[in-house]
Amino acid sequence: MVDSSVAVSCSNCSVRRLCLPAGLSQADIDRLEGVTRKKRIVRAGEMLYSAGDSFQNLYAIRSGSFKRAVIAADGDTQVTHFALPGELLGLDAYSRRLHSSYAEALEDSSVCLLPFVQLEWLAQQVPALQQQIYSLFSDELRQENEILMLLGKRAADTRLAALLINISSRYARCGCSSSQFVLSMPRIDIANYLGLSAETVSRLFSRFHREHLIRVNGRSVQILNLVGLSEIAGTHCGYENHP
Repeated sequence: MVDSSVAVSCSNCSVRRLCLPAGLSQADIDRLEGVTRKKRIVRAGEMLYSAGDSFQNLYAIRSGSFKRAVIAADGDTQVTHFALPGELLGLDAYSRRLHSSYAEALEDSSVCLLPFVQLEWLAQQVPALQQQIYSLFSDELRQENEILMLLGKRAADTRLAALLINISSRYARCGCSSSQFVLSMPRIDIANYLGLSAETVSRLFSRFHREHLIRVNGRSVQILNLVGLSEIAGTHCGYENHP
C-alpha cells in the first residue's frame, strides 16, 4: 500500500478528547506531536495492517471505520471488532510484538500513526501520557469482555440490539449523532461478528424497522425507540436526552 502520510496536528483534531492527548497539557501535546505528526489515508477495502506484521505503531482513527478480524487455521475468518473515530487499533499486538489479526478499512478512512517505541519513551517522561496508555489497555480489555458478553447472549435479536446500542453510544462519545448514523460494515460482517447468518440479520433489521424501533434505509440507521431497543438488548440506556 502506498504510504499517504502527511503532517497533522493533535490540537485541531475533532476526536482529540478520546485519543492519547486526552487530559494532557498543551506543552505535553506539543511533545507528543514531535513524536507523531503523520496520518495515513486508507481507502475502503485496504489493509491498515495484516496478520503477521511486526508491531510498530498504534493507530488512532481520525475518520472512517475499520473491522478487525482473525483467520483461523482452517481458513475461516472471524470478525472480532468494529473500530470507530477516536478509537485505537493495534493494542492487541503489544505482548507478542506481532499482529495476530488484520485491520481493513470499511470506508475511506484516516488514521494517526503513533510509533510505539517513541511513544513508550515519551510516556516515561510524561506521567499523564503513561496513565493514558494504561487506560487504553484497560479499555481494550473491557471491550473484549463486552464482546464475550454479547456473543454469550443466545437470542439473535438480543445480539443485534446490543450491537446497535453499543455503536450508538460510541458515536455519542465522539460527538457524532447517536440516533442517526451509517453502518459502514456490510450485513455479512455484522452476521459474522454476531455469530448469526446474514439472512437472520436482514430479517431482524426488517423486524426492528416494522416495530418502529429503528428506521433503516440501506446502511443508514435511525434509532426511533432507544428504550425499547435497550430492553431487547438487556441493557440500560447509558446516556440521557438521546437526540
